[in-house]
Amino acid sequence: MNLELDHVIVCCDAGAPEAAALIAAGLLEGSSNVHLGQGTANRRFFFRNAYLELLWVSDLDQARREPARRTRLWERWLRRAQGACPFGVALRPIDVEADEAPPFPTWAYHAPYLPKQVSIGIALATPLTEPEFLHLAFATKPESKNREPMTHPAGFAQLTGVRIGVPSGVHSAAAKAASASGFVAFFEDDRYVMELLFDGRSDLRVDLRPALPLVLRSEDPTP
Repeated sequence: MNLELDHVIVCCDAGAPEAAALIAAGLLEGSSNVHLGQGTANRRFFFRNAYLELLWVSDLDQARREPARRTRLWERWLRRAQGACPFGVALRPIDVEADEAPPFPTWAYHAPYLPKQVSIGIALATPLTEPEFLHLAFATKPESKNREPMTHPAGFAQLTGVRIGVPSGVHSAAAKAASASGFVAFFEDDRYVMELLFDGRSDLRVDLRPALPLVLRSEDPTP
């Protein structure tokens, strides 16, 4: 399959003060964005092949207007403490010249902050109790641009896998297709949690809870 992980999303408090936990753990912060017309903003942490996005709603009125309203980012963000899953998983083509569809049905979101000819594929029929899935046909690896800090004192470099714990399992076609394709693995947990798996030293493990529902660890940690 001509697809790979582009980035993962975690909904955070306004301004993402939770980023302090990542910085304290030895990660270097990269550039941030304000998504004009969508009403959201982010802080980002880059690895060689993908990045972590801390996202929040900065303008609720914008976020509730079409076309942004249909993304339900505003609803996912508002309800993240009332049962909504705070996560998103975005995929991109390995070869941007190849025209391969995502493994799940999508609708075309023409984000106001992107050129008119560009769209984001957003998975259809995903409940708020499961992660959002995105397809970015135009995206490329962070290391291909060489603009962001990707050598972290903590040792995390190449993102090799994503595991997501959900309280009630996953049932949507999008989640099942993403799991079957190997982009993400799911497991049941009392609370939402995302585990990011990395290559490198086997003793790497950072549990950022309760500041963030996030665990960073080596792919094959020592017992």
